[in-house]
Amino acid sequence: MSSGNYAPPYTISERAVTLVAEIAAALERYRIAIEGPDGVRLRKINHIRTIRGTTAIEGNTLTEEQVTAILAGKRVVAPAREIAEVKCAHMAYSMLGKIDPFRMDDVLKVHSVMMDGLVQGAGSLRTGGVGVVDGLGHVIHMAPPAGRVPELLGDLLGWAKSSAAHPLLKSSVFHYEFEFIHPFFDGNGRMGRFLQTAMLGKWNPLFHAAPIENIVFENQAGYYEAINASTNKADSGPFVDFMLERILAAIKAKGEVSGAAHETTEKTTKKTTEKSREETKEKNRVKSRVKSRVKTPDRILRLLRDAPDATRIDIAEALGLSVKAVEKNLAQLKADGRLRRVGPDKGGHWEVVE
Repeated sequence: MSSGNYAPPYTISERAVTLVAEIAAALERYRIAIEGPDGVRLRKINHIRTIRGTTAIEGNTLTEEQVTAILAGKRVVAPAREIAEVKCAHMAYSMLGKIDPFRMDDVLKVHSVMMDGLVQGAGSLRTGGVGVVDGLGHVIHMAPPAGRVPELLGDLLGWAKSSAAHPLLKSSVFHYEFEFIHPFFDGNGRMGRFLQTAMLGKWNPLFHAAPIENIVFENQAGYYEAINASTNKADSGPFVDFMLERILAAIKAKGEVSGAAHETTEKTTKKTTEKSREETKEKNRVKSRVKSRVKTPDRILRLLRDAPDATRIDIAEALGLSVKAVEKNLAQLKADGRLRRVGPDKGGHWEVVE
């Protein structure tokens, strides 16, 4: 499917060259930590943070603590779709090291797992047009026509496999170009991040345990700014610089995470829960592509459709709200005739009025 002559436009800055060298040096220190006595626990913590990070970038509001509970098979009161997103991402990232990120069939296979039950046509390239808009509804990028997607993605995969460029550089270039092509109706961000991690893992398996996605989530505004800057320049250089900086930060963060690994995973995640709830609510506002802005009452209704027996405290914890705010919204929803309480406060349940 690849023409064999394709090469994406990108400029390697002096900063990028320096970052590649710094990452290579930091990898040895990271290897010592990941292969040390706390290696198994560190890998588990980083996997949880990776899943939380890549879904949170797409608007998922579940905290690190909730993601930990879901992956442990515990009951979590939260919107069913958000729980499904976490489970699907977990299954997809479990495929790292088992798939070839340069092979079209494997890319489609991962998408079918990552988006299973979340979008129609999971595992298939889009057959219609898609665009990226800003928060005001202005189109900032119109993806290539659907008819060109198989050729464009095939060329990009072929280039990434055969290019002699350093894996750190070409995986970042690939990530940007993948987002530019937007080969799927949904899940492009998750897939772009996954495939970059998978490509880096082919070069050095240590990247399978590096929480790059979580570090990107912590710098979400910069992520979209870098994409926009590269689009405006028609050169992925700005995005390459950004990703290399985030990769270096993820590798260097091993010291902090390794120290926390002396405690149980539950204690580690509990320490960050309160902060992460606030960060999630703030960072989800900076997404620059198409996302519906769901208001608090609608979020509550969506949650109660899936968990009608949820208490006010359950709702507050699931949505990162105060109990007082939940009570205020519940009262308004009942007054508007959109929600009713069936039975007593204890033992009753909520009924959403369609």
